[in-house]
Amino acid sequence: MTTRTSSAEWKGTLKEGAGTMKLGSGAYEGPFTFASRFESGPGTNPEELIGAAHAGCFSMFLSALLTKEGFTPTRIATTATVHLTEGPTISLIELDCQAEVPGLSEETFQEKAAAAKANCPVSKALAGPEIRLVAKLV
Repeated sequence: MTTRTSSAEWKGTLKEGAGTMKLGSGAYEGPFTFASRFESGPGTNPEELIGAAHAGCFSMFLSALLTKEGFTPTRIATTATVHLTEGPTISLIELDCQAEVPGLSEETFQEKAAAAKANCPVSKALAGPEIRLVAKLV
């Protein structure tokens, strides 16, 4: 399989400092600060990147499970909401998925969505926090 590398650099104190996160592929490089992580300042934060990774992984894994069963997904759109609470701790990740899959029953869709939530590589890596899923076949 593959190995992926990303990096981050932080300069200064927690509240006055600033950092940059960079994907090894070069597809993204952006700033982060105390405000972008714990308040609502400009820039990204680790939780936002975890959310994007989780949404992408879940969507791809669900597509793979459905394809294996003979279905061809038209579209799988997933949003991941990552909750950062006191500690700080990631205490909850909510996956909200809407999928268009011709010919798929609601029962089979829910079964495959639950399997994707439990078994996508990012879900497995993040097994510590509770991960909730709302899945809709549209």
